[in-house]
Amino acid sequence: MNQTDDNTDGRTTGRPVETFGCRLNAYESEVIRDHLARAGREDVVVINTCAVTKEAERQARQAIRKARRANPAAEIVVTGCAAQIDPAAYAAMEEVDRVVGNEEKLKAETWAQSGDTPGEAKILVNDIMSVKETASHLVAGLEGRARAFVQVQQGCDHRCTFCIIPFGRGNSRSVPMGEIVRQVRELVANGYREIVLTGVDITSYGADLPGKPELGQMVRRLLALVPELPRLRLSSIDAVEIDGDLLTLVRDEPRLMPHLHVSLQAGDDMILKRMKRRHNRSDIITFCREMRAARPDIAFGGDIIAGFPTETEEMFANSLALVEECGLSYLHVFPYSARPGTPAAKMPQVPGPLRKERAAKLRAAGEANLARFLESLTGSLQSVLVEKPDLGRAENFAPVRLEGGIPGEIVPVRITGSDGTHLIGQIERKSAA
Repeated sequence: MNQTDDNTDGRTTGRPVETFGCRLNAYESEVIRDHLARAGREDVVVINTCAVTKEAERQARQAIRKARRANPAAEIVVTGCAAQIDPAAYAAMEEVDRVVGNEEKLKAETWAQSGDTPGEAKILVNDIMSVKETASHLVAGLEGRARAFVQVQQGCDHRCTFCIIPFGRGNSRSVPMGEIVRQVRELVANGYREIVLTGVDITSYGADLPGKPELGQMVRRLLALVPELPRLRLSSIDAVEIDGDLLTLVRDEPRLMPHLHVSLQAGDDMILKRMKRRHNRSDIITFCREMRAARPDIAFGGDIIAGFPTETEEMFANSLALVEECGLSYLHVFPYSARPGTPAAKMPQVPGPLRKERAAKLRAAGEANLARFLESLTGSLQSVLVEKPDLGRAENFAPVRLEGGIPGEIVPVRITGSDGTHLIGQIERKSAA
């Protein structure tokens, strides 16, 4: 399972839903907002939780208490992965009125009634492993975003030793291609110029569908059937599951954005083995080399866990060196967080302060790579999707500071420099004849 997709602190806000975690959670929060709006439920505040780390859970509990203080008469509902995994713990909080599972949170009927409805249980959480399908939930647009996410897959069949998320999301299940095409068409019709395909483990897409289509086949058909879509982006991927179709699309399809966020987790073979990952160090190096050969302008991000149990200084040094060898520009770094019930929690632990120290070194390496990468783009012309009048994203995911942009438009921007974290540029508009 991928640790995260888009957020560094993993938090998005906007009453009545506060979201922690990945892009998939952000997408699902929009589904919840839509259900609440249709049901006229202005009396509800939802905390959509994440269970990746202890810190994510601590922040969620803090948000629950804050929500109650700010909204003494509201119904406080807790959902998401942390609530799915340990519903009783959240139900025991005096601020919480109802706990809703990851399947139930996406159903309109869940939000059509309150926790005060006669016969309604305080905990509405089923066995996530019993869920066999991924229902379609069309979101007409995402609040405050220039791009839209489309869920193509849910759950995970892998059992990495550090990860509790499969027990919050269930087994892998895919959205049929026709439904994905329908959703993307409607989002493009609503004005979205970029779509991000998201899920828990999107490179496992299709194994449960008739004919077992792979991710590359689905992406190829989507781009062919929605020619009006200017930009398509993938969320986190597992490098060892990349299929031939997808490699071809990276090389030949300009509408597929040249930015891949790879689920790495470590750069040392022994640690990867103890994590029960399916790749080794050389697999990642080879993957990055092949992708750069296919698309020279491609940029890479990655998830890395610092201080995994048994990690020695030499093992950590291998992870640190991998950041440089692969030129990873966008890092999501997590100090290892023991999740009760996972095999890694029983392994010999690295001291907490050392985990944080190693995480800081990894982040510093990623920041240095990003600064060099951005500097290398000075003088280039980038195609930028404007998110705010003064901010946009290039195709390679680089953030661009600009002036006079119209949110949602794609504009050519001449890059004049960088400040270490953002490109700086000027829009080159064609003068009227």
